Amino acid sequence: MPTAPLTAVVIGGGQAGLATGFYLRRSGLVPGQDFVIIDAAAEPGGAWARMWPTLRTFSPTQYSSLPGWMMPPWPHGGYPLASHVVDYLTRYEERYQLAVRRSVAARAVTRSVGGVVVGTDAGDLFAEHVISATGTWSRPFVPTYPGTFAGRQLHTADYRRAADLAGQRVLIVGGGNSAAQILAEVSSVAETTWVTLRPPRFLPDDVDGRALFEIATKRHQARLRGQADTGGVGGLGDIVMVESVRDARNRDVLHARRPFTHLIDHGVRWDDGTDSPYDTIIWCTGFRPALGHLTSLGLRAPNGLIPTDGTQALKEPRLHLIGYGDWTGPASATLIGAGRTARDLVRELYPPRGPRLPTTVGTSPPRPPTQRGGLGF
Repeated sequence: MPTAPLTAVVIGGGQAGLATGFYLRRSGLVPGQDFVIIDAAAEPGGAWARMWPTLRTFSPTQYSSLPGWMMPPWPHGGYPLASHVVDYLTRYEERYQLAVRRSVAARAVTRSVGGVVVGTDAGDLFAEHVISATGTWSRPFVPTYPGTFAGRQLHTADYRRAADLAGQRVLIVGGGNSAAQILAEVSSVAETTWVTLRPPRFLPDDVDGRALFEIATKRHQARLRGQADTGGVGGLGDIVMVESVRDARNRDVLHARRPFTHLIDHGVRWDDGTDSPYDTIIWCTGFRPALGHLTSLGLRAPNGLIPTDGTQALKEPRLHLIGYGDWTGPASATLIGAGRTARDLVRELYPPRGPRLPTTVGTSPPRPPTQRGGLGF
């Protein structure tokens, strides 16, 4: 273990980790020397590199950017595909020379005199602070139902393309954006049923991630001032009407029914006692924060989350969390939200202490992003 600790270790090299790295660097810290970013994946792009290729962002590129460098325009109109974001994050990492150490997974974070120790599969890292930005994609959640199903089961994290389900009877479970986009695709080649806990709520066609982020931010600021909770985006709806979902609406397939009660061998049983056969169930039922590396700190509340004041863990001030959702910053799991949350986190920890490093050293003029076949968002 080194005698002098690093200033910080950032765990996770996706959008939240990169945004944090940008502001750490901007405050005068040197990547790879004063702080390091580690990431378990071998390739850049964070969770975007593991999602299905046809998933789109919910906002135009100018509202889907990290700090310092705006995402290049999507040349095909509409909202960008996942591959565009992967390319942007790859070049962002290079542009700011963030020196992410890849294929390095954090196993456990423990307390030590004068700092914290991040145990990894490539050795221990000793730091004054640790910033956890591991996201949720590695922890897909599937609810428990009585019975068993002998057909194929996928989670959002496993889905790749509708053509794999052509001609099948497919049950899609979940009421969010992922479910709506997957339903829109699969319904064009298969017989689909959509199940949601409550009737799906669709945003107006002209409302996208820009408005959602600003509303979430205003709600957060009001709560900090002790004002009444406005309810945030809840009154507007949940599902952004991207092109594929609008097409599904035009085909009259955006109809959902209440949940089933049991799984059966080749389908499900509804609350009226009737059965329906299915070949595949797709669980679009969300994710849980990937916090296993923090278990040894003993910080989790009964709800499974770590109580925080902003991004700082209440019971371990040397730990900050970013990118897990609104509980770690307004819309911090989005591209634009991650950047703003990272800015506030770094300002609190490390006010600028010297000349800022140039923001474009070692870079050439941006080139148009290339679409990468098979890469997800």
